[in-house]
Amino acid sequence: MDEEPKSAAELKEIRLKRKRAQEVEGIKAMAEIAAADIAIRKRTETLRALRLAKEAAERDNPPEPKVKPKAKARAAKRG
Repeated sequence: MDEEPKSAAELKEIRLKRKRAQEVEGIKAMAEIAAADIAIRKRTETLRALRLAKEAAERDNPPEPKVKPKAKARAAKRG
């Protein structure tokens, strides 16, 4: 490491470079967050459309109720 004391101008330059690097990283991070948000919204939209289509199909064609022959089975066992 460089143990020599740095001049005020050198320190200012180092701080300026660090600040610029942080700004660039911040912009990249915000872009990644925005891209992830867009992807989530698209997935949500697709899933919502599928769910609504399924619900509409179920409303139009309700499944037939299943009838279980419990009463007859019990009577046959007793007799």
